[in-house]
Amino acid sequence: MECFKVINPGLFTSVQDMGRFGYESQGVPVSGAMDEFAFRVANILVGNVENAPVLEITLMGPSLEVLQDTAVAITGAWINPLVNGVERPCWSSFPVRKGETLSFAPVKTGCRAYMAVPGGFEGDVVMGSVSTYTRGSIGGIKGRRLEKGDVLSLKRHTLFTHFFKVNEEYIPHYSAEEEIRIVPGPQHDYFSREVIELFLNSTYTITKDSDRMGYRLDGPAIKAKEKHDIITDGIMPGAVQIPGNGKPIIMLKDAQTTGGYAKIATVISIDLSKLAQLKPGDRIKFRAVSVEEAHQLLKEKEEVLNKIKETLVPSRYFDVTVNGRVFNVNIDILK
Repeated sequence: MECFKVINPGLFTSVQDMGRFGYESQGVPVSGAMDEFAFRVANILVGNVENAPVLEITLMGPSLEVLQDTAVAITGAWINPLVNGVERPCWSSFPVRKGETLSFAPVKTGCRAYMAVPGGFEGDVVMGSVSTYTRGSIGGIKGRRLEKGDVLSLKRHTLFTHFFKVNEEYIPHYSAEEEIRIVPGPQHDYFSREVIELFLNSTYTITKDSDRMGYRLDGPAIKAKEKHDIITDGIMPGAVQIPGNGKPIIMLKDAQTTGGYAKIATVISIDLSKLAQLKPGDRIKFRAVSVEEAHQLLKEKEEVLNKIKETLVPSRYFDVTVNGRVFNVNIDILK
């Protein structure tokens, strides 16, 4: 069912789910939502399975004409949604009506927001996923970011009349400097103890040459004992490569599946969501944790998602007619 027409696509807006798995041996990246936590919560807010396709919005949101009454949920970066210019809260679900315009204010904190709809967005299914991988021109809308004039369809039309917001206790707070936790990488022994200490005690800045494929970092150079090149082996999201110039590169969701640089560390899975909300100019400090601690942190994050489901706060709307036009008013904002 056609539900939105793109008036302005924003900076980089794409259809994403959790990604396509099992094809790395064929050179196909996982792709998928950069911030899996915000992605999953957006789907929870509209009653979807957690892997339903959403829009991933980067820094500057789109403007969308609503073609059919439905609901949306916005999570992730603080990029306030506007319905006909009237602000709606982030980390909540709310109604939109046919003929209205959904747009977004400039981002305040964070980098990527997620827009979910009941049932999820339609997209090109490739290798079991609709995630957009622009370098391979697969998934999403013709394998590319959104463009003006695109029409977005829903997988199914679901009547959605109950709206919710996330308990403030569980909403992440994004900063321009984050501590990113790591475990040793497969070529950890290529680097001396002193160099590893330098890596862990330095602050790195994300450069402008960064995207969904990887973040290039500027800061103290990390030098291997002998050489940085290795026999090409596998790469996963979170791998921290050290090329010949010593400047770390954190590989992300659209990263190639193999590489020939030594990998000093791997970012733990839950901190990939923190990385997703950083942008060029933001800063990173690394902290080493054990594999056992990484597993425990993942378990705790899953428990937070369960608590979010259990503590969703009703968000109430009612209709007001002005000059023959019907508007949805959020009672909570009026308080």
